[in-house]
Amino acid sequence: MKVLHVNAGLENGGGLSHIVNLLTEAKQEGKDFELLTLAEGPVAQAAREHGIETHVLGANSRYDLASLKKLTRFINDGDYDIVHTHGARANLFLSLIHKKIKATWCITVHSDPYLDFAGRSLLGKIFTSLNIRALRRADCVFAVTECFARLLINKAQVDKNKVHVIYNGIVFHNDSEIPAKYEHTYFNIINVARTEKVKGQELLLKAVKQLNDQHIRLHIAGDGSQLEPLKALTRQLNMAPQVTFHGFMTHHQLSSLYKRIDLAVLTSYSESFPLVLLEATDNLIPILSTDVGDIHRMIPGPEYGFIAKVGDIDSIAKQVNLAVNKSNKELRQMAHAEKRYAEEHFSIKNQLDSILAVYRTF
Repeated sequence: MKVLHVNAGLENGGGLSHIVNLLTEAKQEGKDFELLTLAEGPVAQAAREHGIETHVLGANSRYDLASLKKLTRFINDGDYDIVHTHGARANLFLSLIHKKIKATWCITVHSDPYLDFAGRSLLGKIFTSLNIRALRRADCVFAVTECFARLLINKAQVDKNKVHVIYNGIVFHNDSEIPAKYEHTYFNIINVARTEKVKGQELLLKAVKQLNDQHIRLHIAGDGSQLEPLKALTRQLNMAPQVTFHGFMTHHQLSSLYKRIDLAVLTSYSESFPLVLLEATDNLIPILSTDVGDIHRMIPGPEYGFIAKVGDIDSIAKQVNLAVNKSNKELRQMAHAEKRYAEEHFSIKNQLDSILAVYRTF
């Protein structure tokens, strides 16, 4: 079975990790998976670094529809059995040529398609509509949570027989491979996410402010349209000494920072199945999330992590405070319990096996 995964190529966050982790596992298992990005960028670069066979279509812009003929020819000449797209732009390109290709077309929905272009006025509404239409046209749709599956079936009106729930996974490391934690003075919290409204970093800032605990330090690792507004809010709240904005960080940079982190937090308004929390878990860091997506599958009880209400500053503050007031021993026990649970349920091998099982039905 020959499979081509397609992505726009400019992804820098969880989508990049999802694609590269999946194709790396496939390569190690001897599967015939390749990657095509519409443009040169971080995804192609990361894939090459992992030894994944990678092609770049060379689209001249986000809207270079002239490259559709090239894409059609590439897929048909390559004799691929499955073409698997990730992201709205790749979905759009395949929706325009899917009747001209011989391969079966699958899509992975990584995020809420109704929120992907939120706040982008008329253009955002147009892209949302085009992406929903693409989801309906595909032969197969993978949803990374049960919540997304229900949304696709009930709201987007995707044929329920096409929708399959497959949770994200990562490569977990042996505890002995995890760098030892540094001794540090403060209770360090990290938020790894794009600085966009949907990620809710303003809620976290306000929650930490509410606690009025100078022992807490907050590290925000991410870039995006809300970075400067978030910095302005930090100044407005007189929190500058407590907050560090790192901008986008590579996995290597994050690994170094994780050595002195006590809690990893996501305060998003919407999420799928966040890989950044699995990666924190792998690094034996306790996790806290708002009640988004299928987070209860990742944090099945209070002994595994903390869950706050979506959009609720008081609830977020309460959960952060619970973490801050636990002993180091209690936090270590929680981190180990969550890692053992996550390793069993959310490995990249489990994810690949589930995807292959669906591929084989075509």
